[in-house]
Amino acid sequence: MSAILEVRNLKKHYPIRKGLFSKQVGAVKAVDGVTLSVERGETLAVVGESGCGKSTTGRAILRLIEPTDGEVFFEGKDVRKLPPEELRRFRTDMQMVFQDPYASLDPRWTVQRTLEEPLLTHHNLKKNELKSRIEELMEVVGLSPYQAHRFPHEFSGGQRQRIGIARALALNPKFIVCDEPVSALDVSIQAQVLNLMQDLQEQFGLTYMFISHDLSVVKFISDRVAVMYLGKVIELAPTSELFAEALHPYTKALMSAVPVPDPNVQKERIVLGGDVPNPENPPSGCTFHTRCPYVKDECRSVVPELWEISPGRQVACHLY
Repeated sequence: MSAILEVRNLKKHYPIRKGLFSKQVGAVKAVDGVTLSVERGETLAVVGESGCGKSTTGRAILRLIEPTDGEVFFEGKDVRKLPPEELRRFRTDMQMVFQDPYASLDPRWTVQRTLEEPLLTHHNLKKNELKSRIEELMEVVGLSPYQAHRFPHEFSGGQRQRIGIARALALNPKFIVCDEPVSALDVSIQAQVLNLMQDLQEQFGLTYMFISHDLSVVKFISDRVAVMYLGKVIELAPTSELFAEALHPYTKALMSAVPVPDPNVQKERIVLGGDVPNPENPPSGCTFHTRCPYVKDECRSVVPELWEISPGRQVACHLY
């Protein structure tokens, strides 16, 4: 495999302005120095608590929001430096599946109109070619072509997410950011959508960045996992190794919170003290030191780097 995407020191800071002249008095550091790569054909999961910067990272990579700093290379090209015409072509290779399958669809548009939009924007297709492509997209995600004239409210949640996936596939992308695509669905429907996404990945050679807070879903679908805390990646490892033995204290706490589907099994739960620090004013040194049970003096003043401690395993912690 080779890296299709490389992200280096990506940052997204939202300015805080006050006063009559809207003077900037601070910034919310939603993403604060993310570095990672995604191999061609793999699924990289990004996990962490709500507010850790997962979704912002995905949107910044696609330039749905403009990053404050950092570099994003897609197939060797710096995404942040692409001129408008090249950026337009780049949009066909990188797409996104959103979390809410209803809010991400225009309620006034039929499914046909929704799937037509990217095709008409990027390709000059004839009417019969357009119709054929829409029917193909409907069938590939498990929907019937005759449903193309219906509106989003006429579908179930799982069907609406299939429409969102079909829209993302319309331009034959190579890379898709999946922003918690099954978190709003029933558990039984989650399994169907996840199986569909795996089938599509194999069929079309797709690469996924799968953003989620559900570790059971991550274990099922991902090849590697990046754990984020307060805008930074603190651990990166193959899925099997991470679930076998988490290294970072924060990752250990996350793993201990995963429910065990056997009432007779007693599992030790690691309960972290305090709350997630304010991203407007993060702690000095390691941002996790205010909640870490293994905190040392070094943790309070020195920012730990994301070091590779074994092949494929990286962790940002002074314990290693």
